[in-house]
Amino acid sequence: MKYSIARRCLSWNRPLRGPASPSETRGRVCEGGRTYGGDELNLPSPGGGAYRWRVDNRADIRDFLATRRARLTPEQVGLSAGGGRRRVAGLRREEVAVLAGVSAEWYTRLEKGHIDGVSDDVLHAVARALRLDEEERVYLLDLARAARPKSPARRRRAVEVPASVQWLLDSMTMSAAFVSNGRLDMVAANALGRALYSGMLTGPTAGATGNANLARYAFLDSGARDFYSDWSAAADTTVALLRAEAGRYPHDLALRELVGELSTISPEFRTRWAEHNVRLHHGGVKRFQHGAVGALELTYHPLDLATSLGAAHTLTAYIAEPGSTSEDKLKLLASWSATAASAGVPSDLTT
Repeated sequence: MKYSIARRCLSWNRPLRGPASPSETRGRVCEGGRTYGGDELNLPSPGGGAYRWRVDNRADIRDFLATRRARLTPEQVGLSAGGGRRRVAGLRREEVAVLAGVSAEWYTRLEKGHIDGVSDDVLHAVARALRLDEEERVYLLDLARAARPKSPARRRRAVEVPASVQWLLDSMTMSAAFVSNGRLDMVAANALGRALYSGMLTGPTAGATGNANLARYAFLDSGARDFYSDWSAAADTTVALLRAEAGRYPHDLALRELVGELSTISPEFRTRWAEHNVRLHHGGVKRFQHGAVGALELTYHPLDLATSLGAAHTLTAYIAEPGSTSEDKLKLLASWSATAASAGVPSDLTT
């Protein structure tokens, strides 16, 4: 059965599954007219009403700064813990203010989400005080920039991937390669990339035309837990990438809809989204359990791909270590994919 929002979870009168803390409910799709925070978003519902989802940039700022502050201790930043029992986890707001060189009142206002008009220099000082890494620093600056304009929610224009990009993908015969946008939609792939992700492309979360989204696959398709050898790590990375994208484009309507959908259906996504961890694209090693060739250990390299002004795409290529068992299996997968393509067989090699 194909994946269906209305059928599986987003029925208008059905209660949300599982408990959710107040921090988890921010930015989620809510039923019965309940809303949480900032700009309102209405999603069509099966019963003719609308899912109401409000996105509050100030709530994101507040939660992000509070979670970063809570993970530090006075000893880690060279401060005395003082006597007596501390009532808060991590640093106090006053301690962050001292480290950043601002007043306690000013930092308290900032942590409440009032970031509009704050200079980048001050934000960098706060980032240093909270020991933010480069990805978290970029995310904080993105949140600040997003708070300045008062632009309404809108759907970003879909950008066609040029034919030359598909030619580039097709020339990478020994790499499983694909192009994705910031919402993690797979918008183009070569034959080996389609073969590697055949379970996703033909699975219940793929659209009728075979469109696939890596986040939907990770959280809404049970097959993903078998495909990713370390599903938890893959899920963490997926949410962190979406969180970083939301910081850059908080008014992207399609991104809001995706996050709302996943937050409603998947408790695992909802919990990770509330942690406010962020990540930018960078390389590494992933392990897969493919239905046709078994275990694969592949190195991947993401590359920024400027397909048009204002459109961000990432080309990701998976390669195997020369002479390894994974290289032999990748060659076998490529051979089977080429044979299936010449015979007009669908790309799902697991059946």
